[in-house]
Amino acid sequence: MKLIQIILGIILPPLGVFLTYGFSTTLLINIGLTILGWIPGIIHAVWAISKHQDQQTN
Repeated sequence: MKLIQIILGIILPPLGVFLTYGFSTTLLINIGLTILGWIPGIIHAVWAISKHQDQQTN
């Protein structure tokens, strides 16, 4: 599942974040970053998805 979320985070950053966090402030931040530029949205999405997965394992 993590691989699918990261791939979606690269293709459609807000969708990857939504599947990981649901509707939250993290999603709103990602939407804003994606509107400002695609690359910042991708970076934030991959970072947020990885951070969430690390918190789940600990």
